[in-house]
This record gives sequence, C-alpha cells and structure tokens, in this order.
Amino acid sequence: MTDKSHEPLARGPTEHNVRDQIVEAATEHFGHYGYEKTTVSDLAKAIGFSKAYIYKFFDSKQAIGEVICANRLAMITRIVDSVIADAPTASERLRRLFRALAETGSDLFFHDRKLYDIAAVAARDEWPSVRTLETHLRQLIQEILREGRETGEFERKTPLDEASNAIYLVMRPYINPVQLQYNLDRAPDAAVQLSALILRSLAP
Repeated sequence: MTDKSHEPLARGPTEHNVRDQIVEAATEHFGHYGYEKTTVSDLAKAIGFSKAYIYKFFDSKQAIGEVICANRLAMITRIVDSVIADAPTASERLRRLFRALAETGSDLFFHDRKLYDIAAVAARDEWPSVRTLETHLRQLIQEILREGRETGEFERKTPLDEASNAIYLVMRPYINPVQLQYNLDRAPDAAVQLSALILRSLAP
C-alpha cells in the first residue's frame, strides 16, 4: 500500500472506503496489541498510510476507537433487542434482558480480549457510544416496567423512574466492562438470580 498523504482528499464513496479501511485495520491492530498500547503512528505504519493522512479522517486515536466501540455496542444492542423481542410476558423480557447482557459481555471478554479493553476504556471515560447504550437500556427497562404494570404483572406504587433506575443499577456490574471483568465467573448464575429477585420485588 502506498503513502497517500499528499494525494488530494477524495469525496463521496472513496472517502468512506478509506475510513472503513482505517477502522478495519485499527480493529485488527488493537485486537492484537491492545488499544492503550497502540499509537496513531503504530496504526499508520501497519496500514501503510502516513499519520497525517489518518488525521484527515480521524482527529485522534480515540475517534477511531469510538467507531470500533460503537460498532461492537451496536451489535450487542441488536442481540439484546432480538432476544427479548418475542418474549411472551414482561417478566420473561426482563429475565432475557439480564441473561443476554451477561452473555454478550462475557462473550466479548473471552473471545475479543484486546477489543474488550477498548470497551473498558470507553466505559471508564464515558465515550458517547457507552452513553448511547446506557440510554437504550434504560429505555428498555422502562418499557418493560410499563408493560408489566399494564398487564398486572408488576406493582404500581413505586415511581417508574425510581424502579427503572434501581433495576439498571443492579444490572450495571454485568454491563460495564470495568466491573464485569471482576464478575465473569458468576455472571450466568447472577443473571438468573438477580432477575428472579427483582421480579419478586415487582410483584403486585
């Protein structure tokens, strides 16, 4: 691959292709060497571009990491949404939500350990993609609670925002990568036990 740092910056599809190429190469590089140990100069050498050329597309290493992290978290979101979509009751949706989050987080840790490090940095520094996932999960919890209250599965005395926030806080150790790494050995059982405990507390 040649150094294209002095070539005029292309527009349209070509520009998107170069961005995708940089992200793909960075994903592989981070996956092998780790996010925090890799510099933009390292990426430039690995890809065959100059550092200046990479900076035409991304203003920092974090910007590249953010795209990778956003892609991974979007995949987790799709999996979670798919798993709970056809649940017959609000109670079952909540059980599946706990289980899916524990499983997807553990899978990322064990199978993409170096990329898991990006997620840990993103959670620690509160990157936009992490806040997006958090917002989505909070909305899901509220939707499940509303459904359960409408069907008579759940009590209605506790304010909705208070109940949904409490449930999110219980889930957090199995969502946040920094905390999950210390809970991996108990994540599957915890997902079952905690969801059961919450459902008992929600009973009318």
